[in-house]
Amino acid sequence: MTINIGETVFFDAARFCRIGAAIVLLGIAGCSSTNTSAPVPMAENAGPKDTGTFPNLNIPPKVANKQLTQAETSAKLAELKADGSAQGAKNSGGAAVANQAALADLATKHGPQTLKQIEGKCDPALDPTCK
Repeated sequence: MTINIGETVFFDAARFCRIGAAIVLLGIAGCSSTNTSAPVPMAENAGPKDTGTFPNLNIPPKVANKQLTQAETSAKLAELKADGSAQGAKNSGGAAVANQAALADLATKHGPQTLKQIEGKCDPALDPTCK
């Protein structure tokens, strides 16, 4: 059984260097040019205030914007439904496939033909502009 002294010595030295570098970096990171010992000032109006009375929960909240009327809501919904049905009509049910065998044949040959064109081994029968 042999012990490789070189590996043990160099790996241990590297470990000590990494530990030393980490300690130095942590020490540098701990130093700061700003004074962090002073407490952070709070805003004057922050937090709850004791007014000596109970809050009035019956006050309605302020709205962020003008609300839609019932007529505007109905018009927007009708417009959205019309757009949705038009979109559905475009995408629903394509034309029926006339020849399933032709599509299967295309699927088996399309990949190799495309690879030939990409690799520069083009076939004039496939691509008339090929030279």
